[in-house]
Amino acid sequence: MYDFTIVKANLEKEGFAVTCFATAGEATDYLSDKLAGKTVGHGGSVTLQDMGLLDRLAGCATVVSHWNGHSHAEAAAAPVYLSSVNGLAESGEIINIDGTGNRVASTIFGHEEVYLVVGRNKIAPDYDAALWRARNIASPKNAQRLNKKTPCAAKGDKCYNCNSPERICRALAVLWEKPNGIGRCEVVLVDQDLGY
Repeated sequence: MYDFTIVKANLEKEGFAVTCFATAGEATDYLSDKLAGKTVGHGGSVTLQDMGLLDRLAGCATVVSHWNGHSHAEAAAAPVYLSSVNGLAESGEIINIDGTGNRVASTIFGHEEVYLVVGRNKIAPDYDAALWRARNIASPKNAQRLNKKTPCAAKGDKCYNCNSPERICRALAVLWEKPNGIGRCEVVLVDQDLGY
């Protein structure tokens, strides 16, 4: 299993709760049990989709998302919010990049509980490497998935810091510590590659 010791200790030092799982299935079991009967919002996440969590929650919780016909605002009003991250530094910084802002805003403020699910592929050794990963790996893959007309989607190799009207990199959030504007914030680390 990936050694989550360093990143777990650094996240806990900054006020985050942290749980670690060997497989996405174990993490899905844990979260579906924990969130059963609750209203859960999410802003769209390939990680959550890859692990089957969204399908599982649909059978035991109320899931609010633009993926199932709700607005971004309705998902942001849910008491519980689920997201992944674009980069996580072993030193503890959590990085997300967003086009609309709904996802980054919801990881900072307004929820009773926030769960950030992170596959081992999202972990980088330090802040600079995690930011580089978010901009040059996660963002181009998301732009391709969304069929955006941007240089990063066309080439799939890096961020071009473009001015395209379809640019999806419009907001950057870095969590240095657990924000005061949310209740519980738990990072769920999974020893599998998940999402972008």
